[in-house]
Order: sequence, then structure tokens, then C-alpha cells
Amino acid sequence: MLDLKKIFTEKLLAVLPESLEYDSVYSMIETPKHASLGDLAFPCFQLAKTLQESPASIAAEFSSKLHSPYFSKVIHAGPYVNVFFDPAKAGSPIVNHVLEEGTEYGSGEIGSGKTVVLDMSSPNIAKPFSMGHLRSTVIGNALASLAEKNGYRPIKINYLGDWGTQFGKLIVAYRKWGDPEKVKQNPIGELLKLYVQFHHEAEQSPALEDEGRKAFKDLESGEPDHLELWKWFRDESLKSFMEIYGLLGITFDNFQGEAFYNDKMSEAVQLLKEKDLLVQSDGAEVVLMDEEGMPPCLIKKSDGASLYPTRDLAAAIYRQREYQFDQALYVVGQEQRVHFNQVFSVLKKMGFEWADAMKHVPFGLYLKNGKKMSTRKGRVILLENVIKEAIALALKNINEKNPDLHDAEKTARAVGVGAIIFHDLKNDRMNNIEFSLSDMLTFEGETGPYIQYTHARAQSILRKAPPSYTFHGLGDEASWEVIKQLRLFPETVERSYLSLAPSVLAKYLIDLSKSFNKYYGKVRILEENDELTSRVSLVKAVAIVLAEGLRLLGIEAPNEM
Repeated sequence: MLDLKKIFTEKLLAVLPESLEYDSVYSMIETPKHASLGDLAFPCFQLAKTLQESPASIAAEFSSKLHSPYFSKVIHAGPYVNVFFDPAKAGSPIVNHVLEEGTEYGSGEIGSGKTVVLDMSSPNIAKPFSMGHLRSTVIGNALASLAEKNGYRPIKINYLGDWGTQFGKLIVAYRKWGDPEKVKQNPIGELLKLYVQFHHEAEQSPALEDEGRKAFKDLESGEPDHLELWKWFRDESLKSFMEIYGLLGITFDNFQGEAFYNDKMSEAVQLLKEKDLLVQSDGAEVVLMDEEGMPPCLIKKSDGASLYPTRDLAAAIYRQREYQFDQALYVVGQEQRVHFNQVFSVLKKMGFEWADAMKHVPFGLYLKNGKKMSTRKGRVILLENVIKEAIALALKNINEKNPDLHDAEKTARAVGVGAIIFHDLKNDRMNNIEFSLSDMLTFEGETGPYIQYTHARAQSILRKAPPSYTFHGLGDEASWEVIKQLRLFPETVERSYLSLAPSVLAKYLIDLSKSFNKYYGKVRILEENDELTSRVSLVKAVAIVLAEGLRLLGIEAPNEM
């Protein structure tokens, strides 16, 4: 595809001082904020010292020396050399490349031959799937798709929270207050009530906490009745989770939760002992992290029970052996930052060089009335309810605006789910998001449905147009703004992955949609004249990029809405 920055760079190098290198000049080129200032700009500040002239006079001199068949105009705007490209000449290779590549457009090779493991979603069993786990799920899924688009082999692991002291507490609660018949009829709802009741009762009777810890220790030791209960809790939870993942359209390569590593922790502990890294502290075993400026990493409690770090060490060692990963991403909330810093540092102390390839991908919280959601306190919003409300609202809107739409329920599901996913991913992942159902389900403005509707609009045009897709060139400003957006898709896909920020792609799709809708409003696309084929080809290219961009975010692109 025609690289406009490359053309500009090569022409600049022909007139700039020889000391400047290609990569340096290429990286300095900017995109002006306003189209009136051109398509690309080169700042001359760094040349002022070398040439002993003001940046503005340098820009004026060099702008007069730049010439190319692809340039329609070169100007100087203060200290910048600004170039305008000829829309017809520069646009043709760009649009035709999109048409030729189709869904492969935007694919990269930075991950060619490499594997990335993503630890993501990871809800706790015996608890409902709440909004609190949406972020890890959709951010992780988008990163996996972006990784694959950039050439990596992604492995999506759902590291279920199916082990730990909370299950000792739940077993105690079930034995004390559980009604077998109620639990059989509504497993997740009843188990959540029991979990909340345990913490309420423990505030009055702290000894309950000791009972819970002992029950988990017995579970870890293989107590048969405890194990049978635990397996039941896990099986029922997975059934419920799979319904949610089905609605979201998200799949995983495995569901190896914390319990999977129960028989693999002893090896990790033995390796720590062999490296003389374990230290006794108040009856517990820890790895000191003084040099790293962190608190000690707790490996075993005083009662011998294992902890999160122990299991994460075992999991990391297992995954490296199993997948030989080149990257391992942990898509987990920012409150776990210290935990992962400890785990990665301990792995380095153990001599595993591949620990440098492990990265925590933190994100902000969903808040309810400014407070963190809490299962213990019963302050939780169920994701399944939100999804169903979104789908119902989408169906209502569709029935009002397009009552004759074929398969309206399928489209409503795509739109409702897309609204939820996009609402999350358009936000910088480090930002907290105040939960607001009305904001999430708004179908106007910078939303998933807006982009889906733009794609459906493009498809509607294509159904009415001759199916001939060859772009011969268009000279109008509106089409050129769309083409410039199309040009940015490959570098956006790469940047979105390298920065581990799906929001970069989400914002790009908003910009492309806005440019296309402006074009639609200004130009009679289906008017019969010599430019019809080029206009239709541009619409086809937009439809390709919008659909592929939405796919990468985990969102469907309906052809009709």
C-alpha cells in the first residue's frame, strides 16, 4: 500500500542535511489537527541549531524545494513544512489495496512465529458473573484478536477462581444454613446468599473465619465430602458462565483454574528451597523482596495452606513448558499490581529469564455510586441481567425504526451486546467507569451501535450499487478524509496491540464512521456518472474496515439495522 509518510520522508531527506537519518525523519512527521493545514507536517525545531536559522525560515526554504507527483501543494505554517497530497493519485493505491486485501487488510507480522498467553476473565465459581468481571473478559478477548491480527498465536486461558479460603467459608456456610433443594433449583443465587450470610455472621462471630480456614485446609488435603461439594459448586458455576460467554460470543482455549495447579505447587516450592529463597516469618514461609522495595511474597501460611502467589508461580512454570510463550499477559484489575510485581520478581530470582516476557495488564473498576462492587456485601450488578436488558432495548429500537427487518432478534443481540462491549473498550482501560445502564445502552453518539449502523448504511448502499469494485480516483475533499482514515487502519491495529489498549482501535472506528457519514451527507454516492464505480468502491472499503475493526473488538457487524 502507498505509504504517504514514506513518500514525504524520502522527499525531505533529499533536501535536509545529510546528518539526518530516515528513521529519525519518519518518526518526526506529524498529522496536523486540522485538514486545512495539510495531510502531514514536518517540524523544523531540531534543525534550528544545526543550520543557525529560525525554524520558520527553515520551513519556508525547504517547503519551496519539495516536489512529487503525489503532492498537490506544499506550504510552510510557521515552523512546519506542511504537505497536501493529490486525493486522486494518492487515494487510488490506498483504496484498491483495501479492496484486494479484504479482511486481511491491517494484518501485521510483528508477532510472526510467536505465542502470547492471555490470563483473562477468571470469575470466581459459586458466585454470579458480575459486571466486575466484564472488563477482564472483553479487554482480554480484544487483545487476543489484536495479537492474532499482528501475527501472534494467542492462547486464551480462563484462570477460574476455583480454589482458596473462600471455598472453605462457603462449605461452612452450606453446612450451617444451606437448603439442598433451594441450592439445586438456583445454585448460583443461593450460594451467593450463603457467601454473603457467612461474612455477615462472621462480623458478629469472628470464630467463623477460623472454621472457614480449617475447612479449606481440609479441602486442600482431599477431604472427600468437601471435595464432592466443591466439584458440585464448580460444575454448576461453569454452566452459568458458559451462558454468559455464549451471549458475549467469547471462547477460551482452556479453563484451567487455580485448582488445576494444586498438585503442581510442590515443585515451585521445592525450587524456591533449592535456590535458598524461602525464609521463615512468624511460622509462614516467604520470599523476601527488600531489594525490590516490596513486602515479602507469602508462599505458605503458618497452617501450611497455599496462597495466590504459590499457585501463580506454579501456573507460570506450567504455561511456559506447555506453550513456550513469548509473551504472557495477565489481564487483571490494577489492585493486583503489587501481587504480580512480586510473582514476576520471584520467578526472576528463581532463574527464569522468560519472566521478563510476563506483563500485568491492569484496568480500572466498574463503580456503583462511586464505590467498588462487592460480592461480600451483596453490592453487585449481574452481567447477565445487563446483557438481557441491552438486547431488549435494541429490539425495541429496531422494531420502531425498521419493523420489517429480517431476523430482528439476531440483530438485536448483536447490537445490545455490541453496546456493552464498546462502552467498555472505548474507555482508556486504566480509567474507572461509573456503572450507568442508561449511558451504556445509549445508541446515539460515540457508541458501538453508531459504528454498527454506519456499517449497515454502507451495506445498504452496496446492495443498491453495481458490484464492481475498482477505485479510479476521486478528487473531492470528503472522500479524501475517508481515505486518509482507511490508510491509518494497519498502524492503528499495531499500535493498539503494542500499547495493549483496545481503546485506540475503538476511537479509530469512531473517527472512520464520522468521516464516512460526513461523506454520505455531502455526496450523492449512487449518482450515475463516471465516478460511480470509485464512490461505490470507497463504500466497500469502508465496510471492510468497519466490520474487521468491530470483529477485533469482539463485536458483530450486522448488514441491516
